[in-house]
Amino acid sequence: MKTSATLRIAAAALGLASVLTLGAALVTGERSSPPVTDGAQTTEIPVSVVSLKDAIRALTTRLRRLPGDYQAWAQLGSAYVQQARLTADPSFYPRAERALARSVALRPGNFAALTGQAALAAGRHDFAKAVRLARQSEAANPYGQGAQAVLADAYTQLGRYGDATRAIDRMMALHPGVAAFTRASYDAEIRGDRATARRMLEHALDDAFSPADIAYCHHYLGELALHSGDLRGATEQYRLALKAAPDFTPALAGTARAAALGGRLAEAAGLYQTVVARLPLAQYVIEYGEVLTAEGGDPADQWTLLRAQRDLMKAAGVRDDLTWAEYEADHGSPALAVEHARAEYARNPSVVAADALAWALHRDGRDREALPYARTATSTGWRNALLHHHRAEIERALGMNEDARRSAARVRDADPAFSPDLPALARFS
Repeated sequence: MKTSATLRIAAAALGLASVLTLGAALVTGERSSPPVTDGAQTTEIPVSVVSLKDAIRALTTRLRRLPGDYQAWAQLGSAYVQQARLTADPSFYPRAERALARSVALRPGNFAALTGQAALAAGRHDFAKAVRLARQSEAANPYGQGAQAVLADAYTQLGRYGDATRAIDRMMALHPGVAAFTRASYDAEIRGDRATARRMLEHALDDAFSPADIAYCHHYLGELALHSGDLRGATEQYRLALKAAPDFTPALAGTARAAALGGRLAEAAGLYQTVVARLPLAQYVIEYGEVLTAEGGDPADQWTLLRAQRDLMKAAGVRDDLTWAEYEADHGSPALAVEHARAEYARNPSVVAADALAWALHRDGRDREALPYARTATSTGWRNALLHHHRAEIERALGMNEDARRSAARVRDADPAFSPDLPALARFS
């Protein structure tokens, strides 16, 4: 999965990056025994066959007739979690919370509800709680892939990369499919192994059969290409994603990103207008605002939309200090950025949070404090141009000119097309 903000998991962290690969498992149900090969079929509603809205409608109809069906309540709650992520509408989170609580009340300790509650906690950025609930689900059903997916994502956000790798290895052992391969790709990417990251995505694409999964795989192949400076290759992967699923908004956002980094700002702005109208994720709103600024336009409407989204997220129980640390550092108050970044890093000490804190401190004129966090942010080997750019700027401000030159060289090596004037476009969605 991708994060950096999403993958960050952002997708985002989680957001869209988890929807297609984790969501199907949560809604369709999982085996509570080892996988079998006798052709047994689930009777649940597969998301790949009908739309999520239709799945929710069918589950709601079933529960009117059978209000004691704890499995259907668990599936409905998990579907609401997906719907919140797919639509950037956090009002689905409270609905998910109620449905999942009903499932647990009817059958305490059932693994499907626990997995759904873990995914809900992750969606709200409470990754420590997500781990705790996923572990409970794992204890109830050692063969549940969904719990391992939540563990992989949450451990990544918590900066516990070894634990994330172990959860991914367990996913591979249980079912080496799209969900496992995409997470293995991001795990390799964080460690700086782009070749393995690409190979894992290609394995995922080979395994994908639904248009949504195919689009998802092409999209992240495009992201890999984009962040290595291959704008043409990235654009082609986004085109293939949209060919598979024309309404897959992340690929349209990727196309806009590539256009902006290629200097086609007017084209990018037009694409972003469509993207944000469809899916007003904070990442996309900030990218659109930066493109408008670079084009000489006024991003005020986008910042207003971003604040409205923040209020909606907060009301739905989502705590996202990371987005606000990044936004305030680049476009607002560095002092506020430090506050948000410290809060994020205290809860979720990932390399992305370390980078956000380093950059916020730098923008607030506190480079000595910033440097250790910049070093932490670049400690895994991740070839992320933005992280190395931030470190180079901090080192330059401290008069560490030779160190700054080395960090700047890592920026060019990671992404020759990197633009410091468009920082949001350098973050991994």
